[in-house]
Amino acid sequence: MTKDSKDSKDSYLVGLIGSGIGPSLSPALHEREADRQGLRYLYRLIDIDTLGAPPEAVGELLRAARDLGFDGLNITHPCKQLVIPHLDALAPQAEALGAVNTVVFEDGRAVGHNTDVTGFAASFARGLPDVALERVVQLGAGGAGAAVAHAALTLGAGRVTVVDALPERSAALADSLDRHFGPGRAASATPDRLPDLLARADGVVHATPTGMAAHPGLPFPAALLRPGLWVAEVVYRPVDTELLRTARALGCQTLDGAGMAAFQAVDAFRLFTGREPDSARMLADIAELAGAGADALSGAGAGAGSGAGAGVAIGANPAAVRTASVRPAK
Repeated sequence: MTKDSKDSKDSYLVGLIGSGIGPSLSPALHEREADRQGLRYLYRLIDIDTLGAPPEAVGELLRAARDLGFDGLNITHPCKQLVIPHLDALAPQAEALGAVNTVVFEDGRAVGHNTDVTGFAASFARGLPDVALERVVQLGAGGAGAAVAHAALTLGAGRVTVVDALPERSAALADSLDRHFGPGRAASATPDRLPDLLARADGVVHATPTGMAAHPGLPFPAALLRPGLWVAEVVYRPVDTELLRTARALGCQTLDGAGMAAFQAVDAFRLFTGREPDSARMLADIAELAGAGADALSGAGAGAGSGAGAGVAIGANPAAVRTASVRPAK
């Protein structure tokens, strides 16, 4: 389907495939913006836990959605990498990341995109605009982890050290980052090295499911946090995770995951419909839907600035996801 044919439509059927996605705000976020644009827009949750299906069933679910006339799908944990073999083509950003969070059905083909990169970059620039980025530690090397690591390096991080419970996964991501950004920009480490790494880091990005409604708790011992360490979260349900609460209590600057969720939804909405969404309205929507105030979405921890200008600039220019060229999926 071309952009012109998308623009001529006024009815869309989209969905989200993932695990434990009942609390997701994506349906309301997309449908509110569609209502304001005068569109009929139905967003369905396809929860593999509710279906009793394994993550590997994502290919079958993708085919079923295409056959049923869906216009596109969002993909979340734990299927962002598993979905790739079932796609017909990948946009360059998704191919570079090896992870897909948005699939658009175009002329019978399933094309994978990734809007997590621009989503995290816009949120980070808006919420933590002035923090040091020389040494960044990231927990999690899955689909979301690949996206936020790329975003961090794009934003100017000197070196990102990726920590994952699966050493082969963090090593693979670090190698990929080095190939893309240049030697020495990324490294991998095992969880036992966290005490030393966090003691010397400027900040930590958390990109694992820990802290989600279905996976409560802290991703590492609270004793490893300290004043002067900034903490960025990917989880947004709940917005105020245990990690963020603990970090704020110690005087850390913090950034919650709601801004990333809003900005990636902006880019996904554009891909699904070919229409330009209002990022400011969608950011306000997620603040209301998640029960978070403006301070929570601006990343206002201990002394954090709003950085609104930088966030608007990135959010309004998501060139990485508006590419006309896609490559065959490998």
